[in-house]
Amino acid sequence: MKISADKVVSFHYNLKDVDGILLETSYDSDPTLYLHSHSNILASLEDALEDKAVGDKVSVTLAPDQAYGERKEGAVQRIPIKHLHNHAALKNKLKAGMTVQVNTQHGPWEAIVLKVGKFNVDIDSNHPLAGKTLSFEIDVVDIREASAEELAHGHAHGAGGHHHD
Repeated sequence: MKISADKVVSFHYNLKDVDGILLETSYDSDPTLYLHSHSNILASLEDALEDKAVGDKVSVTLAPDQAYGERKEGAVQRIPIKHLHNHAALKNKLKAGMTVQVNTQHGPWEAIVLKVGKFNVDIDSNHPLAGKTLSFEIDVVDIREASAEELAHGHAHGAGGHHHD
């Protein structure tokens, strides 16, 4: 089976910057799952994975415009703490420099905390990887047909995918 529209793909990856420094890895946890052709991962990664099979290894280097965009200077926003993912657990732990997930109408968005107030936080709304050229090394672990529920929800379910609470 090859990766194509509406397939659930699981993969492991290493993400490095241009200097070869490891930024993220999935090898110490469950593989990452996504529903192909449903905008669950970067479009340029989906393009690189199209027609690949289990066992294939894919290396792709993405310029900022293919990944998380260029950094926008002055992209500071003040948002209520209650709009942060898992805000109750973070309440007394928030510190400048932390990466947090902001709940938006388009799903969670990662941002860096600049300043913490009693009810609000100031964030740099640039994605933490904005402005960086990124290299992904991907190992395709599994490919399967998506369930009707996954297709209806537009994302993969299960370990490494989306979980409904």
